[in-house]
Amino acid sequence: MCEDDRGLGRRALFVTGAAAALTLGSVSFAAAADGDRQTRTIRGTLPPGAPDFVYVPLEVPSGVREIRVSYTYDRPAVPAGTPGNALDIGLFDQRGTALGGEGFRGWSGGARTEFFVRADDATPGYVPGPLREGTWHIALGPYTVAPQGLSYEITVTLTHGDPGETPEPVYPPERARGRGRAWYRGDCHLHSWYSDGRRTPAEIGALARAAGLDFINSSEHNTHSAHPHWADVAGDDLLVMLGEEVTTRNGHVVALGTDPGTFVDWRYRARDNRFGRFARRIRQAGGLVVPAHPHATCVGCNWKFGFGEADAVEVWNGPYTPDDEVALADWDGMLVASVRDGRDWIPAMGNSDAHRDPDTVGHPQTVVLADDLTREAIQEGIRAGRSYVAESSRVSLSFTASGGRGEHAGIGERLETGRDTPVTVRLEVTGAPRCTVRLVTDQGVLFTSAPLPVSGAGVVEWRTTPSYAAYVRAELRHETAAGPVPGALAAFTNPIFLGRR
Repeated sequence: MCEDDRGLGRRALFVTGAAAALTLGSVSFAAAADGDRQTRTIRGTLPPGAPDFVYVPLEVPSGVREIRVSYTYDRPAVPAGTPGNALDIGLFDQRGTALGGEGFRGWSGGARTEFFVRADDATPGYVPGPLREGTWHIALGPYTVAPQGLSYEITVTLTHGDPGETPEPVYPPERARGRGRAWYRGDCHLHSWYSDGRRTPAEIGALARAAGLDFINSSEHNTHSAHPHWADVAGDDLLVMLGEEVTTRNGHVVALGTDPGTFVDWRYRARDNRFGRFARRIRQAGGLVVPAHPHATCVGCNWKFGFGEADAVEVWNGPYTPDDEVALADWDGMLVASVRDGRDWIPAMGNSDAHRDPDTVGHPQTVVLADDLTREAIQEGIRAGRSYVAESSRVSLSFTASGGRGEHAGIGERLETGRDTPVTVRLEVTGAPRCTVRLVTDQGVLFTSAPLPVSGAGVVEWRTTPSYAAYVRAELRHETAAGPVPGALAAFTNPIFLGRR
C-alpha cells in the first residue's frame, strides 16, 4: 500500500478549451506477476472555487486485468442555503482526457462510491475494454464545495493477470412493428442503474409497456455504457432508441436517438463556446438535440446555452411543477417571436425523467404522428412538431384547423389560407375528466372552456382568422382552487399555424 497526500500544492492548471481543469501529479504502479494486486491511496483537499474537473493520472503498467477505484469525501455541516460537498467521479484511459471523449471509459457522477473496469466487464456506467499500458486518469468533478473545502480519499487497486475477452456489443433494432402512419407514444428521458437510476433496463421496459408506450430513449448522464444492454428489452411492441443526457454545469441536453455507441462530451460551460460542436456531434450521429428541463432549479440544471441548436425542447419534465409552467411560458414566448420574425419554430415535448420508485415512466409522454415505428420516423415527427404531450396513455387528443374551402391542418402543420378567411379550430378529447380546455395563440389565451364532463370526453370548437391568431395550440388543465392560477397540465399540443407564410 502506498499513500499519497496531495492538495492543490502539487498541481498543473490547464485551460483546455473547456472548463478549467486541474491535473495532479502522477501515481505510479510497477509491473507485477499474474495474480498480484497493488493498491495506492490518494488524499487531498479541494478549496471552494476549485476547477470543474480535477484529473489524477495513473501510470498503468502492462499485464493489468482489472482497475478498481473507490473513494470517499467529507461532508461537513454548512449553513442553511449553502451548498455542501458533492464530488463526482469517472475514468479516462491511456488515450487521454482531450475534449471529445476518445479516452472516455466511464462516469458514475455521484451515484457510486466505487467502480471497476476490465476487458470483459465493468461497473454500470463504465465501458469494458482493453486495459492498455499508459497514463490513465481518474476524473473528479467537484460539483459543489463547502466553505470548509472538500477533503477526499481515493483508493486504486490494480489486479494483474489474463485480461479476458471484450464482448461484442449487441444493440436494439431501429424499428419495431408499427401501425403505419399513426400516433405513437413515447418517453425519451429515462435513467437506469447505468447512471443514477435504480431500475434495470428490463424493469424500465416492463414499466414502459405498462404505461402504453411504443418507444423510449436511453438517456444516462454523461455515459453511453447502457447502449448494449437494451437489446433484450426491445421487441416488436417497443422501439428502444439510444442516447445520453449530456449533463453540463450550465444545463442538460438529451441526445435523442443517436447511433449505437455514441458518446457526447459534457466538460464545458456556456462561456467556453463549445456547445455548437457537440450539438453537431449529436446530429452527425443521427440524433436530436433536446434541452432538458430548461428552468429546473437544481445546481447546474438551468439552461444557459440558448436554443439556436435545439431540435425540440423539453417543456414538461416529470410531475408538473412551477418550473414546467415557466418553461411552457418561455417556449410560448419563443413561438410568438418565431411568427413575428418569420423564423423557424422549436417544437416542445415532455418526458418523465424517471429514475426510481415512485417515479412514473410515461408521466408525461410525447405522442408523435409518425409514418412508422422506426427511429427515423419518430425523430422526423418530433422535429416537425407533429406531437402533443399527455400525462398518461388515458389522454388522447385530436386537434385540427379547417378553412371554408376544405383546407385542413393538424398539429405542427400550417393551414394555408387568407388572412381574413374564417377558420374553425376543433379539439376532441378523451381521458381528461373535469379538465378545462384553453386555446392559446400569439395574442395569449383567447378561449377557455367549461370543465369537461366526468367521462373525460368532449369536443371544443372555436372560430378565428389568421389575422387574429397566427397560431393556436391547446392546453388541458386540471381543476384548481387557486382562482386565476391555472391548474396542472393534463396535456398540451404543439401549435397549428394559420395563414400563408
